[in-house]
Amino acid sequence: MKLYTYWRSSAAMRVRIALNVKGLPCEMVPVHLVRNGGEQHGAAHVARNPQGLVPVLELDDGRILTQSLAIIEYLDETHPHPSLLPADALGRARVRAIVQAIACEIHPLQNTRVLRHLTGSLGLDEDAKGVWYRHWVEVGLRTVESLLTNAPETGRFCHGDAPTLADCYLVPQLYNARRFACDLSGLDTMLRIDAACQALPAFAAAAPERQADAE
Repeated sequence: MKLYTYWRSSAAMRVRIALNVKGLPCEMVPVHLVRNGGEQHGAAHVARNPQGLVPVLELDDGRILTQSLAIIEYLDETHPHPSLLPADALGRARVRAIVQAIACEIHPLQNTRVLRHLTGSLGLDEDAKGVWYRHWVEVGLRTVESLLTNAPETGRFCHGDAPTLADCYLVPQLYNARRFACDLSGLDTMLRIDAACQALPAFAAAAPERQADAE
């Protein structure tokens, strides 16, 4: 398999974590999201993914998967051990709710192309862009913290005592939050889980600074 990735892409990091947790070999193919206007907009990558985004997973037979959630769920279905989703339907629904709170409510508002639109077409300066970014990330993270803190299902990780799909999403989002100096005070449960994840080799190896294309 080949994963088209970028070292600082949180969406690509999610898939790197899942691959590592499952011990699946995969060639990392860097797609630079900034250089020369962004290699993701080039003809070669758009042919792989018309959205012009990473990650993209190319399977052994050449078929293409896009969108981190679809990719990870495919990996979980085709390589079920260790599973990234709980065995029970209620548990799976809870994990997916945490995932969607990050992937649907936080990530789209701090995506690179959205931030470029703010400073380009809408004319915001860098300070205003930072205010936008931190506001929506902090609001979203406080919501996720509430989901985690108020649930008895929360254990060492987001759901129980083994990493799940939710942890694959939480850790990259916190990486982004730190990068842009978001206020993480009061997120005690989330930060505890993040520390537990970071101690695992599968998560540590997926970190942006550990990637071959890191700058």
